[in-house]
Amino acid sequence: MTKLRPFSEQRRGLFVSVDGPSGTGKSTIVAHLAELFTADGEDVHTTAEPSGSRIGVLARELTETVTGPALACLYSADRYHHLDQEIRPRLESGQLVICDRYVPSGLVMQRFDGLDPAFLWGLNSHADRPDLAVILEAHPQTIAERLAVRGAHNRFQLTPGSSHAETHFYRQACDRLIRAGYDVLPIDCTDKPAEELAATIRDRLRAFFAVPDQETVR
Repeated sequence: MTKLRPFSEQRRGLFVSVDGPSGTGKSTIVAHLAELFTADGEDVHTTAEPSGSRIGVLARELTETVTGPALACLYSADRYHHLDQEIRPRLESGQLVICDRYVPSGLVMQRFDGLDPAFLWGLNSHADRPDLAVILEAHPQTIAERLAVRGAHNRFQLTPGSSHAETHFYRQACDRLIRAGYDVLPIDCTDKPAEELAATIRDRLRAFFAVPDQETVR
């Protein structure tokens, strides 16, 4: 028999990133995941990238006009600042940190500007590894249909065939992260509700902290 030890009893918190092609429902799943853990009594902090810092705001504002290495460097600068100023302090205080977009997105979005994957990995390779990197997947046609209904949020989503390209880029990024030692959890969200997907992630995270019941052991 096992019981679940609260994350707050660990020496540090738990860091989870959620990435995937535009239209896979990242923000919705992050919200549901946070609600599930909050209901379990965990101290949860949600965040996103680009961050809310001055660097992150600048990156968001310049996404439509700045391209190539300059934009990639700006995004990675925001990522390192985000880690230093927000993510690490929250983890040190024992919180569960859930980040909407992280390194996986940094390996994907600037591919639309033709940047070499090796260059992008070099920019992001020193970022802290999350305890779990969730990569959402969906059929490209499903993603395209969702984006058509929702509308494009940036110039990358206006690229012809962007859903197929982004899906391909994420698969390559996933392979690269696994080779680098990331614990990656791919989840197909083509036809499953966000609540169910969030529960799947929660169960995977809880499995990390299942400890033997000492009374049962004795």
